[in-house]
Amino acid sequence: MSDLLTQEEYQALAQSIDFPRAAFIDGGFRAGSGQTLTTKNPATGETLCDIAACSAADVDLAVQKARESFDQGHWRAQSPWHRKSVLIRLAKLINRNRRELAVLESLDSGKPIADCETVDIPEAVQTLLWHAEAIDKIYDQCAPTGEDAVAMIVREPVGVVAAVLPWNFPLLMLAWKIAPALGAGNSVIVKPAEQTTLTALKIAQLASEAGVPNGVLQVLPGTGEAVGEPLGRHHDVDMVSFTGSTDTGRRFLHYSADSNLKKVVLECGGKNPAIVLEDAEHLDLVAQHVVNGAFWNMGENCSASSRLIVHKAVKEELLKHIVARCREWRTGDPLNPANQMGALIDSEHCKKVASYLEPKDPIKTLVGGNFDGPFLSPTVFDEVPANHALAVEEIFGPVLAVVTVSSTDEALQVSNASQYGLSASVFSANGKQALKTAKAVQAGMVTINCYGEGDITTPFGGYKQSGFGGRDNSLHAHDQYTEVKTIWIDLSDTAVQDTVA
Repeated sequence: MSDLLTQEEYQALAQSIDFPRAAFIDGGFRAGSGQTLTTKNPATGETLCDIAACSAADVDLAVQKARESFDQGHWRAQSPWHRKSVLIRLAKLINRNRRELAVLESLDSGKPIADCETVDIPEAVQTLLWHAEAIDKIYDQCAPTGEDAVAMIVREPVGVVAAVLPWNFPLLMLAWKIAPALGAGNSVIVKPAEQTTLTALKIAQLASEAGVPNGVLQVLPGTGEAVGEPLGRHHDVDMVSFTGSTDTGRRFLHYSADSNLKKVVLECGGKNPAIVLEDAEHLDLVAQHVVNGAFWNMGENCSASSRLIVHKAVKEELLKHIVARCREWRTGDPLNPANQMGALIDSEHCKKVASYLEPKDPIKTLVGGNFDGPFLSPTVFDEVPANHALAVEEIFGPVLAVVTVSSTDEALQVSNASQYGLSASVFSANGKQALKTAKAVQAGMVTINCYGEGDITTPFGGYKQSGFGGRDNSLHAHDQYTEVKTIWIDLSDTAVQDTVA
């Protein structure tokens, strides 16, 4: 935190930034269709700039340029070492421009500047470096055969990849997708969320400076209807990697079925439980993890621990610590590095979150529950029935629902009743019990005695309606951007013999 600027210094830097305003197609900025999107600061409502809003015609042009670049091998045919070197240069450029990128991210999304500086930018750089270093260390295989043949199993890039991004972690999710996709040799078209386009455009410019060839990385701002759907339905797009809501993710499966059966990888919603068992110890530390999991990034996080499933034996004491911890979380101007929580993304989302804030008996409001403009401080509801909307639906705001249980079996039943299965946390002093519970939770990621999502080395994704088709992060992410090919080499000197069934 000592390297952070003051609020006044961040505000001065914000005034000096020249915002990117055009689509990035075939190595340069282009005005696109002539339509524009107004980008606003979620914290103030002020207009930051008007950005080119692309159309289906722009999608066609970008796909054409991506296909040409891929077929001509400007990037695909380069050695792994070359692609590695370019991605490392991109990571260095991002690090060199980290302060400007952090301010852009905070202005565009309402995220606290401290998180942008200390989490989003460093982890984006780490993601690029990790996948870059993996490129020339992933070996293909030979299958076991007799001496009359050699069977090679090789990976090849998918082709033209559309990466459709969410608005809650614009730059980090961009890195999660482009690092393995570019590393594998694909051409990538990025469709940022219409609310948050600034950092994606800046990264595209930096990628060009780093040596990514024209047409290999392009960014198309615009609406889902004008850009996302045409990408999903395009017959010359080979794959879509999407992060966002489950409802929108379903559409991409339909688009694939209605077009060319392109590969689709979805990372969707979550209603993630923090399960606190009867024997949990160090309840203040447990409270710290629960609060961090529920309210980090204003709860606008698909892996937020928005359900606290707590045994009745420890509930009262734990909630005292949680309420106390909530009061430590400052909410306000995202450019003030002292604030842990900034503004929700826009007025429409504020209305959605507000619709959950007036529950009826028996639900009790322990803390929070009131908006101050676009700001909502940590909010905790107790005595929430397990089937209530607060405990079932993804709110995507700083709202924690407390569900009381009487046994571990009941905790698992409540946890697994969800349509989602992204992440979970288990708190217990009994290592055996904790591990058994973690194994029984239906989720793609489970932490024990902490809140977390793993790191770049571990796959990120979920069960059930939280995900489909693959995982972000780790070598699993790299693999999903490749096709697997078998090459069989016959070494025998004799003709093929008839086989007997």
